[in-house]
Amino acid sequence: MAKTVIGVMGASANDGLTASEASRLEQRAEELGSAIADAGCILVTGATTGLPDRVAQAFRKRGGFALGISPAENRREHVKRYGLPEDGADLIVYTGFGYKGRNVINIRSADVVLIFGGATGTLNEFTIAYDEGKIIGVLEGSGGVADHIQRIIEVCKKPTLGSVFFEAEPQRLVQMCLAAFHRVVAAP
Repeated sequence: MAKTVIGVMGASANDGLTASEASRLEQRAEELGSAIADAGCILVTGATTGLPDRVAQAFRKRGGFALGISPAENRREHVKRYGLPEDGADLIVYTGFGYKGRNVINIRSADVVLIFGGATGTLNEFTIAYDEGKIIGVLEGSGGVADHIQRIIEVCKKPTLGSVFFEAEPQRLVQMCLAAFHRVVAAP
């Protein structure tokens, strides 16, 4: 049986986290990365900086395999043009599709999508996941877009075939989303 792939979409360093926000979310990033590793999943991120990078670092310290999906067409562009880290994943796929194209691949590569803080890029990833009926977990209290997802769903009034879960504790959020995903996979 293939391992479940969890995508973490969230605030990059470009999203303007204040020093106090970054410090406050550091522990949650470590907890989220550890929870995903402990669940035996594969991690996918946008091969970016900020919160997804911190999650990936914690995840990889626990022996997990992290896949990064880059907006760049090659390693040089990844580092020089986009200013993204080379060491944020075990394997980086260079798409050459820019941020928006990369976001589609991120979401389609994940079985479960977790929203952790974020700004417009994370909102874009959320709307793709929502439209495509993914299992989505929102880490409550992580700031940015994550703290507004419930309201966005209410305002848009668009049905989805997926499920959206809200939880402030990383371990519980991962377990809720995995249970929902496994129910969907097991359904006839």
